Amino acid sequence: MTPLPSPDPRAGAAVKAADRAHVFHSWSAQELIDPLAVAGAEGSYFWDYDGNRYLDFASGLVFTNIGYQHPKVVAAIQEQAGRLATFAPAFAVEARSEAARLIAQRTPGDLDKIFFTNGGAEAVENAIRMARVHTGRPKVLSAYRSYHGGTTTAINVTGDPRRWANDSGAAGAVHFWAPFLYRSPFYSADEAQECARALEHLESTVRFEGPGTIAAVILETIPGTAGIMPPPPGYLAGVREICDRHGIVFILDEVMAGFGRTGRWFAAEHFDVVPDLLTFAKGVNSGYVPLGGVAISGAIAETFAKRPFPGGLTYSGHPLACAAAVATIEVMAEEGTVEHAARIGESVLGPGLRELAERHPSVGEVRGMGAFWALELVRDRETHEPLVPYNAKGAENAPMAAFAAECRKNGLWPFVNMNRTHAVPPCNVSEAEAEQGLAALDAALATADEHTAAA
Repeated sequence: MTPLPSPDPRAGAAVKAADRAHVFHSWSAQELIDPLAVAGAEGSYFWDYDGNRYLDFASGLVFTNIGYQHPKVVAAIQEQAGRLATFAPAFAVEARSEAARLIAQRTPGDLDKIFFTNGGAEAVENAIRMARVHTGRPKVLSAYRSYHGGTTTAINVTGDPRRWANDSGAAGAVHFWAPFLYRSPFYSADEAQECARALEHLESTVRFEGPGTIAAVILETIPGTAGIMPPPPGYLAGVREICDRHGIVFILDEVMAGFGRTGRWFAAEHFDVVPDLLTFAKGVNSGYVPLGGVAISGAIAETFAKRPFPGGLTYSGHPLACAAAVATIEVMAEEGTVEHAARIGESVLGPGLRELAERHPSVGEVRGMGAFWALELVRDRETHEPLVPYNAKGAENAPMAAFAAECRKNGLWPFVNMNRTHAVPPCNVSEAEAEQGLAALDAALATADEHTAAA
């Protein structure tokens, strides 16, 4: 690890002042935020201008799958910039072709054609467009506990509260309940019952919406921002069967769960399911240069063999982004990053988080795999009452705000959403770093415990 540079608060203050004067931040009331001025980052850590270093248990926004500033990826971007910094998408470019080849090698089944976008939301946007054109149908079914992006179509198929202010473009977007045993909408007693009832609910939704009107069902293979809820055994296979029976395109969103995050190249491999379209972004190049895409099955690719696809982007397959993807995939293969994520989840993160749950009454459930985990924080383990109300704001959210502040005080940068904290470090996080993160969570959970029924 490179030694921390000397603190430079004056430089940090200048960065903060320029940000506050001119940068408009996403999902925020602009005058109520106080963004940290970041001076640098390396591996699993970043630091500010005051000399404070943080272990990043958020991986940025769950995208730095190989950590910050990996020298091989930085070198690949520099080399590509010197050789061919940019080029229009209608041409065959080496970095673009090689990135597509390496991605197609790792996608499940026959998802061998790659359409590149600038990020995950555009990937979802274009996957839905492909499904609608392919089927000639308008509707898309998606789950309530989901996040698919911030563009018009992607935000309207999203299931979390960020959709609410954007529902003016919701024509054709239909939501349903996906399985989540801990907060089951089906009053299930076990995973098998939850799976059966969730599939029955989806089948009923399809029937009442009209199978001939539905272009696609889109699901996050393992929902990310909504709470990292691995589906019960058999659920995704059941969705696949429903889609096949009704001629519906099955889209899996792997923007967050893909590229090693769950201990497999793609989370779909855990469930032995192949979708018709698979969206990706984030970990494809560890977020070093914006890149996303859609992996396309043979049947859907054939639809556009002699019929133009009605979509495109100026920077589709940008050479710098694709060079970063090639280098990232090669690094992950050479260093065994995917296998490491599986091991760290099985031997350190999973056991460590479950041990925290035994000692902290604020932890209602531990869920996840690989480097992809969530702690459900509650006031009451018996009733499952969340530590803060759904979509809490202001004073209602004080217990979670205090928990997050305590994490930062202990040198841990957490991923906090509603009543959950997610443990999502880089996929190549070391055992010592993972244990450091667990120790910081342990200390911070004492703050959450103060708000429980047991306090």
